[in-house]
Amino acid sequence: MSVPYAKLPGWVEYGLVPLVNLAVAFLVAGLVVLLVGENPLEAAYHLINGAFGRGEYIGFTLYYATTFIFTGLAVAVAFHAGLFNIGGEGQAYVGGIGVALACLWLDKVMPWYVVFPLAIVGSAFFGALWAFLPGWLQARRGSHIVITTIMFNFIASSLMVYLLTRVLKPLGSMAPQTRTFAEGGQLPKLDWLLAIFGLDVGTAPFNISFLLALAAAFAVWALIWRTRLGYEMRTMGHSPSAARYAGIRESRIIVITMMISGGLAGMMALNPIMGEQFRMQLDFVQGAGFVGIAVALMGRSHPAGIIPAAILFGVLYQGGAEIAFEMPSISRDMIVIIQGLVILFAGALENMFRPAIARAFAMRGQRAAALAQTKGA
Repeated sequence: MSVPYAKLPGWVEYGLVPLVNLAVAFLVAGLVVLLVGENPLEAAYHLINGAFGRGEYIGFTLYYATTFIFTGLAVAVAFHAGLFNIGGEGQAYVGGIGVALACLWLDKVMPWYVVFPLAIVGSAFFGALWAFLPGWLQARRGSHIVITTIMFNFIASSLMVYLLTRVLKPLGSMAPQTRTFAEGGQLPKLDWLLAIFGLDVGTAPFNISFLLALAAAFAVWALIWRTRLGYEMRTMGHSPSAARYAGIRESRIIVITMMISGGLAGMMALNPIMGEQFRMQLDFVQGAGFVGIAVALMGRSHPAGIIPAAILFGVLYQGGAEIAFEMPSISRDMIVIIQGLVILFAGALENMFRPAIARAFAMRGQRAAALAQTKGA
């Protein structure tokens, strides 16, 4: 029988353990860089400089982080109910339809601050709708949520190809994309936010959806830890049998949780569609749904951990591009390997060093207790 992990202080559980995993991931990544004949310290410099060296670089880093906050929150909400929603990619695709429809309908007649709330509702609605059926199949038919959400990713990809080649593509255009949105479908940049620190955002598409992502993180925290529904979700995640004994309807929680998760994933589409491309294109998700799994694991499914984890992956994306440019022998594929190592140690091997850390804190507690007894005697 497996032995449960010892209870650790919050700063250790949510701070020290992820940092140890991250440090080991970068040490192994450094060995990979050595194997290709490059200096790991130089690669680390280009990684940090490429992510934070200029205001424009910071803007790109936070732009990527915005996307990963949404998908990380989507995965985390499902985790709390004991569900593994691996369908964030497809839910974000379909959420983009809600964004595009709102923009195509109103971008020429309404300002962005009118179109934006409608796009938020549209993206959340379409994303939740795409997650509803896998949730219903799990709740009513016992279909495994991982299998159904993977299948729905492929269906969403095919649906997007059909819509962008047959329905939403402008007449006379060969590119599989919608028309470019007018000003009402374009989100303003957050250049004023970086300007407070004397930084120029430049061409970076860092936009107002970042503030929406932070608001979503707070809303998820309030939902999970301050509402009855959140308590029921966490109860079912910890022990489905206890939840059933307490009168919690398992099927209801599964469907609602999946719809909330899908809605958050769908809102991810706001950032690239309204904040950068100003149109809906094929592959605008770019793997963000899968990165959200690693972000949720590294952030321990808590919004306070998901935000810095999303920024970390923003650093890997933006800084990785700088490494590939400055050090040609380190290809883009090598950057993907480094990202994979972070995912490996933050996800699959997240508890690799936890027992040793727990033993160290247990020994520390025993020594403190023995010292207290000695002083008492």
